[in-house]
Amino acid sequence: MDEQLKKQLEIAATKVRMGVIEGVYNAKAGHPGGSLSVADTLTYLYMNRMNVDPANPEMADRDRLVLSKGHTAPALYACLAHRGFFPVEELKTLRKIDSRLQGHPVKGKVPGVDMSTGSLGQGISAACGMALSGKISSDTYKVYAVLGDGEIQEGQVWEAAMFGAHYQLDNLVAVVDNNGLQIDGKIGDVMSPYPIDEKFAAFGWHVICINGHDFDEIEKAFDEAETVLNKPTVIIQRSTKGKGVSFMENQCGWHGKAPNDEEYAKAMEELNAHLASLEA
Repeated sequence: MDEQLKKQLEIAATKVRMGVIEGVYNAKAGHPGGSLSVADTLTYLYMNRMNVDPANPEMADRDRLVLSKGHTAPALYACLAHRGFFPVEELKTLRKIDSRLQGHPVKGKVPGVDMSTGSLGQGISAACGMALSGKISSDTYKVYAVLGDGEIQEGQVWEAAMFGAHYQLDNLVAVVDNNGLQIDGKIGDVMSPYPIDEKFAAFGWHVICINGHDFDEIEKAFDEAETVLNKPTVIIQRSTKGKGVSFMENQCGWHGKAPNDEEYAKAMEELNAHLASLEA
């Protein structure tokens, strides 16, 4: 990847992380840990890969993204805001009673949201349906689905995996955010889904494993997915829960709670310092 582009993406991802913290802090509720771990991939998709138009969010040939791990909506909202779908200032209204930015994405309320999600395991099925529709209609759009590694403990995920392979959905790319933690602890202790790569391969998917915080690897993975024919692709990304905020990193306690005033100030100080170093 071009170094200038990489720097632009790192700056954008840092701003997305700041949006996550801003939203969850103002809501006094939310899910920062998994939002921060998937921020780089969502930033890459919206800022550099997907065919979307903030001025025409419902255009027929747009690429679709289904956030199957819907509780990480703060990261999706921050990406959409910084992509120009709605004002960045609106991120502070997260989860407010009169806000369109609810705790999980709602299609029809938020421009740029392609599917309402929240009940874990269901988003990937919707993505499969979108991809099949595209194949039937000979449309050129791509469908991306982002899942949590704890989420793939849900049986419906594997029904969808079987479906995607059966219908040869090569216009579908799933991303499993393998940060290793869920609300109750390590995914390997709660209900191990490992080996994730071998399971998807056994279901007939093309499998790519990457570091989810390395933009070179992220781009290479999505480029490779473009070349795959007659089967869906899954990108299994190793990531750090709470990435970018030191005291949140690798702490399952930050799965679903908001920072207090002191924690908010510390998190924003760290992110602002990182942003300043990138922009220097």
